[in-house]
Amino acid sequence: MRTYRIGTRGSALARWQADHVADRLRQAGASVEIVPIVTHGDRDQWNRLSVDALGTVGVFTKAIQEALLAGDVDIAVHSMKDLPTVAVPGLVLAAVPARGPEGDVLISRQGQPLEQLTQGAVVGTGSRRRISQLLHTRPDLCIRPIRGNVQTRLGKLESGELDAIVLAEAGLVRLGLMSLSRFPLLPHYLLPAAGQGALAIEARCDDRETRELLTPLHDPVTFAAVSAERAFLAELGGGCLAPVAVWARSEGGQLLLTGRVLSVDGARKLETSAVGRWDFPEELGRRAAAICRCQGADEILAEARRMGASGNPDTGE
Repeated sequence: MRTYRIGTRGSALARWQADHVADRLRQAGASVEIVPIVTHGDRDQWNRLSVDALGTVGVFTKAIQEALLAGDVDIAVHSMKDLPTVAVPGLVLAAVPARGPEGDVLISRQGQPLEQLTQGAVVGTGSRRRISQLLHTRPDLCIRPIRGNVQTRLGKLESGELDAIVLAEAGLVRLGLMSLSRFPLLPHYLLPAAGQGALAIEARCDDRETRELLTPLHDPVTFAAVSAERAFLAELGGGCLAPVAVWARSEGGQLLLTGRVLSVDGARKLETSAVGRWDFPEELGRRAAAICRCQGADEILAEARRMGASGNPDTGE
């Protein structure tokens, strides 16, 4: 009997995601093994290397994809928002399971929502997407970049180093941390990153047996939504450091997408919404991006690139 090896990052959240996929496959009668892989992004976080290095496309996925191509693992499980929009030759997105919560939440030391944080409050987040949207609403905030996993970030809050932090709600749900007092930021304050809350499961193109095994895990509704979001991001030439946010969801039987492009300091914000068919999600994403480009998105993103858009990759942690 074949044992299917799942490659994943070693963080608690990544292991939950891989274990979730493994449990689904075991329920179907498959033999599964988890293979932790240290990625470039993981090494940079712990070694405190440059922010620019962390901004490289695919820092949290490339090592796992290389192991998959080499045959060291049979399945790769990623956070969808870590997965670059450009496909890797030889690999296929074999399944996208049903999505978890898409949005971000604020957790504050004094139990205050965003609008009630004191003037000049120190908020921790390394995501440029989050920073720009926070500053658009509260330009008085002092944003402090933070790295590391969810527990590391919560520790900085508990120690009094920060007044509040922003985290992906999906990560809290998956780690069993929903008892924390939190305030949802979607959709008024923060739109999510493309693919936030969803998982991406890759396999080799020529491994038909594994692709067939993964088919029951695929959720077409989630796939359509994240496909529209990723097309929006790709059309704008954005990446994990770009101040771009996007959210696609069901509305009246159609697919509704809302996208935002912001300046680094949050002073400028472009926003558009568009509706389209579920069976043509990429077309919807590209159309919404084209509207943003007509409004001046290229200029804003070019300025962000010139400034280096310093920040950390927009990861689930």
